[in-house]
Amino acid sequence: MIWNFVQDQVLGMKWLNALIGRLLESVGIDITGRMGGSLQFFLYDVLKISVLLCCLIFIISYIQSYFPPERSKKIMVRFHGIWANCIAALLGTVTPFCSCSSIPLFIGFTSAGLPLGVTFSFLISSPMVDLGSLVLLMSIFGTKVAIVYVLVGLVIAVIGGTMIEKLHLEDQVEAFIRNASAVELDAPTLTKKDRLIYAKDQVTATFKKVFPYILVGVGIGAIIHNWIPETWIEAVLGSNNPFGVVLATLIGVPMYADIFGTIPVAEALLFKGAQLGTILAFMMAVTTLSLPSMIMLRKAIKPKLLAVFVGICTVGIIIVGYLFNAFSFLLI
Repeated sequence: MIWNFVQDQVLGMKWLNALIGRLLESVGIDITGRMGGSLQFFLYDVLKISVLLCCLIFIISYIQSYFPPERSKKIMVRFHGIWANCIAALLGTVTPFCSCSSIPLFIGFTSAGLPLGVTFSFLISSPMVDLGSLVLLMSIFGTKVAIVYVLVGLVIAVIGGTMIEKLHLEDQVEAFIRNASAVELDAPTLTKKDRLIYAKDQVTATFKKVFPYILVGVGIGAIIHNWIPETWIEAVLGSNNPFGVVLATLIGVPMYADIFGTIPVAEALLFKGAQLGTILAFMMAVTTLSLPSMIMLRKAIKPKLLAVFVGICTVGIIIVGYLFNAFSFLLI
């Protein structure tokens, strides 16, 4: 009972949706119509995600201040084999929020001599399964779906990195990365005040960068929610289309957004009858395989390794999508 209250009223902020509805009605806007419903959806989701995002960035950035690149590297070099991949994937959950922000860290870890598969486990998990996505997913899809999504994302990161390691593609890393001399730097000692200032600065910087994508994502979600017929969504992404997961994954790959801009679209698709696994496959593809991040990554690795990375992630995402669709009755 208490957890339902936390999920609905604290994380989901349903009270905010009701308040916005009453305010719109008080000025003569019909929230049962398309325009009024779209406006309510837009205002509610923008405010809800913005508030949650700022709180999450502050908390996560404070935690992140304990894991600068130098310290993360020292942690990862203590482990070997699949355990190293697991640690790298877990460290990815407390690092930047999008794939483009993760790539400089990936390049730094690779230059420092960490095994290629380990660095790829980090690169996959960092944008896909950060702690912020866990909380936001809980606010919309519920606790079970959010936890399983994060666990599955970590599994994809570990398996993907392990497979790349076994293929011995170290020669597919660009020479300037392989030949870079890593400089050993001691992680600075930060006081509690320093960490709070760092967290506050990260809130400002990250929110400025992410907010445009929130507006676009919520805008698309509002259109889907109130203007696109449910039968259209069900026909394309519903259970009657066996290729819905593949289609959602391929649509998501060329897009660029982070998890916070993608979730409103996913919320609207779920409301319109799209299958859970299809929606999550779309989210994973957008956050992990966006075209801008692939262009950045191409600067560091050769086409063969890039193709292997994209192929492993795409196949893994599609498999996960179908598994979620098959067992969604256990989660919702």
